[in-house]
Amino acid sequence: MSERAQPFHCPYCGDENLFPREGSGAWECRSCLRSFTVQMTGMIPHPGGPTA
Repeated sequence: MSERAQPFHCPYCGDENLFPREGSGAWECRSCLRSFTVQMTGMIPHPGGPTA
């Protein structure tokens, strides 16, 4: 299993001052002092692809 991708910007303030939170899978923004997680919820169908 590969490591998760790192977010490039804070979703709250847009800053790039992000650091992983140890053991929680979350990220912390040291500019706005918020903590957040990024989660994939599923795949969307490709336009023009086969229908199920």
